[in-house]
Amino acid sequence: MTDATPHSTLNPGHGNAPGMEGNAQSLNGFTLPHTIRNKKGEELTFVRLEVGPNGDRLIVENRVAPGAGPIMHTHWQQDEHLEVAEGQIGYQVLGQAERFAGPGEGISFKAGTPHRFWNAGSETLICRGYIEPPHSIVYFLDGIYRALDAGDGERPEPFQSSRLMLRYRSEYDMPELPAFVKRIIMPLTVAVGHLMGKYRGLPKGPAPLAPLQHGKAHAQ
Repeated sequence: MTDATPHSTLNPGHGNAPGMEGNAQSLNGFTLPHTIRNKKGEELTFVRLEVGPNGDRLIVENRVAPGAGPIMHTHWQQDEHLEVAEGQIGYQVLGQAERFAGPGEGISFKAGTPHRFWNAGSETLICRGYIEPPHSIVYFLDGIYRALDAGDGERPEPFQSSRLMLRYRSEYDMPELPAFVKRIIMPLTVAVGHLMGKYRGLPKGPAPLAPLQHGKAHAQ
């Protein structure tokens, strides 16, 4: 049994979030829609907020170049759904076999499920879906994409990526990173970054959530 659940139809929600009808929406300090891109061939648009059956959800659209896609990662406190509009997606839950889906098919990753996905075809992969609830996702991924573009080769720029991973460790994880890196190297990198003034003038971003307690998230 897998936490990556296939679906055939995307039902994104039931209208705009309260108070947003006809007005510009914003989240984490960004006006929606907001598009981010990185040099690896990933483009992600945060389209709008809608009210889903379990509260606010963020509608997204991504375009992924052949062979590109995010590494294995975990959203501790968010569900994620993607439905293929064009192309072929490959996806995998940690410890399980690779699977594939095409146009009209979709996949859902429940909160806490380590997963990755990639463009398994030869044309641009286009997916539409949602993240529920949104929490800090726009701020976090905007910063991660910037760090990827500022990095050397496949590795992101260490000061910004370490800061984001450390600050939002209750919300996101990269399970294939060695524990030593997450517990020792990243905190040391952030400490050095503060001494060097790497974070001076940066927006602090939304407050991170407290770790899950009895299945519920609490803002700090």
